[in-house]
Amino acid sequence: MQPDSEFLTPEECLEVDKALLTSRDKFSARVAIYSLRSLKQIAQASGKTIANLDSTQIEDWIYQDESLQGGIDNEFKKFFSKLVIASINPLNQVAAANGSPIEELNIQQVVAWFEAKAKAEMQSKN
Repeated sequence: MQPDSEFLTPEECLEVDKALLTSRDKFSARVAIYSLRSLKQIAQASGKTIANLDSTQIEDWIYQDESLQGGIDNEFKKFFSKLVIASINPLNQVAAANGSPIEELNIQQVVAWFEAKAKAEMQSKN
């Protein structure tokens, strides 16, 4: 869990905000960054790789995350847990694009992948 009890750090927010992304893509990038950080922490605490984490471990972590405690009910936490679990798929794609395991990804790589994906989607529409 984050010691400062913030969903994203100011630096993480800045990386996403300066990206050329739609609001929807920025939301997805923010969730992926939170997920990456959380998954790294869960993996480290459990002594497992991110690929070997199960959904129960992830849900338990989300339910205990201090940044999600203030006025947030369990239904939202359940919903958000599903978002974090679902974010493993794009994080796997980011890792594959960078030729590294998820554990070695950084915020800039995640944001760059979302930008590249958005650009490709825009070009395919034109």
